[in-house]
Amino acid sequence: MRIEYHRTLIADHVRNQAFHDALSRVIKTGETVVADIGAGTGLIGLMAAKLGAREVILYEAAEVAGVAAATIKANRARACHLMPCHSTEMEDPPRVDVVVSETLGNYAFEENIIDTLADARKRHLKDGGVIIPARIRQFVAPVISDRIHRELIVWNDVGFGLDLSVARQMSLNNVYVRSLTPDELLDGGRGAKVWDTVTLGSDTRASRKGEASFKVETDETVYGFAYWWNAELIEGVTLSTAPDAPRTHWEQLYFPLEKPMALAAGESVLVTLRSRSSEEAGTHLAWTAVHFDRDGASKAKQAMDLDKGWIP
Repeated sequence: MRIEYHRTLIADHVRNQAFHDALSRVIKTGETVVADIGAGTGLIGLMAAKLGAREVILYEAAEVAGVAAATIKANRARACHLMPCHSTEMEDPPRVDVVVSETLGNYAFEENIIDTLADARKRHLKDGGVIIPARIRQFVAPVISDRIHRELIVWNDVGFGLDLSVARQMSLNNVYVRSLTPDELLDGGRGAKVWDTVTLGSDTRASRKGEASFKVETDETVYGFAYWWNAELIEGVTLSTAPDAPRTHWEQLYFPLEKPMALAAGESVLVTLRSRSSEEAGTHLAWTAVHFDRDGASKAKQAMDLDKGWIP
C-alpha cells in the first residue's frame, strides 16, 4: 500500500480532532491502557500516549506497520507497543480500558469494523471498558440532480450506430464515491433518513438491511440515492460524512437507478439497501427502489446489485 493513502488520513484534521477529543474524555493520565486497532502509521495511538495513557498497544497487519514502528521510535513513545498482526489473530491479548479503531470507509463497514470490534469487546476489552467509535448510523436520501446520472449514461452518446446498453447497465449497477451538495438532494437533504444503526462491539451482524420511504410534495425526478454515515465516537463527540458536515477525506456514496423515477406530487419512493462484508469476500451491496402512486399502489420497481456491475 502506498503512503499516499495514509497521507490523506493524516491530512484529515476533522477526523483527527474528533478522535483526539474522544480520547481526551476517556483517558486518565497514568492509568488508562488503550488498544489502537488498525493503527496505520500510528497517529491515533500516539495521540493516546500524548494524552497520558499508561500503555498503548497498536495493532497493524499491513506493510505500513513498519512506518508505525519507525514513527513510534522517532517520537520516543515508550508507552507504545506495536503488534504487527490483526487484533483478531492475537492469542490471549492483554485486556485494555479503551479500544479505538478508525477502520471506517466511504461505506462505513467495508473494512470489517463490525467483526473487529465484536472480537475486541469479547477478548481485548476489560469489563466496563470503552469502545471508540460507539455507534454508527447510516443515512440515505434521494438524489434529484441528474449530474452523476448523465456521467454514467455516456454510453448512450458514443454514436457510430453502436448499442452499448450492456455496458451502460453495468455502470448503473455500481456504487460511486462522489461529493454531493445539499441542493442535489430531495428537500436539501433535510429529510434524509436512518436506514441502519449499529452499536459497535455489541452488534455482530456483518450483513445489514434497511429501508426508507420518501414522499414528494412537488413533482420530482429521482436519479439515485446518496449515502453517508454518522459515527458517535463517544457521547458528545461525533464524526459525519454528510454533504453539509465539515469536510473529511471520506465522501458520500451514490447508488444509481437504471431509469430515473419521475414522481408526481404526493407519490413516494421506497428504497431498500442491503450489504454484506467479510475479510474473505469484501463488501457486497444491493439496493431496490419502488415507486408508489398517491394511493400506495406500486408503479415501478428497480433492483440493482453490484454483482451485475462486475465484468465476468
